[in-house]
Amino acid sequence: MYNTDIFKIETNHVVPNQGKILISEPFLYDHIFGRSVILLVDYTQDGAVGLVMNKPLPILLNEIMDDFVDFQEEIPLYKGGPLSMDTLFYLHTFRQISGAIPVADGVYMNGTFDELKTCLKRGEHIEGNVRFFLGYSGWEYKQLDREINENTWMVGEEDKENLMDEKASSTMWKNAMSKLGGKYEMWARFPQIPIMN
Repeated sequence: MYNTDIFKIETNHVVPNQGKILISEPFLYDHIFGRSVILLVDYTQDGAVGLVMNKPLPILLNEIMDDFVDFQEEIPLYKGGPLSMDTLFYLHTFRQISGAIPVADGVYMNGTFDELKTCLKRGEHIEGNVRFFLGYSGWEYKQLDREINENTWMVGEEDKENLMDEKASSTMWKNAMSKLGGKYEMWARFPQIPIMN
């Protein structure tokens, strides 16, 4: 007799919080949130805000912002979510930037943009230290809790190095799901659309 429970989508019942990640269930078929990993940058009784960490856009920041045209390295840009797609958000590791919001251990969001540019023009590396996003993901009061209870999301943790490593974004969902262990590790190997297998 086979154990069919391993195929049952069920949340891992971890409480969401600022700095934790949301890992979409394996068969969520959505062009924004399917196979996504979202860093929760705010989680309160009023709602939640997050940035999708693993959905690169087909343009570079250097191509759309004059401030970065002269930078030698290509600067990837990610789709942070479907809200405020005309607004730039950034995660970084620079504690000294005024107004930056601590999000996770050693990871900050936004802050004074001119100070960020000064850091980078002084020679601080972008890679591993700064990631840029257009838009964000948001949930109203209790909405995220409902989605977690409906088994849309698993809640996990990720360290600073993986959050800030752009090269890891293509495998971030699979790796985050695998880290949960047990049947979640098996889900990481499932095709998103099983009929396509």
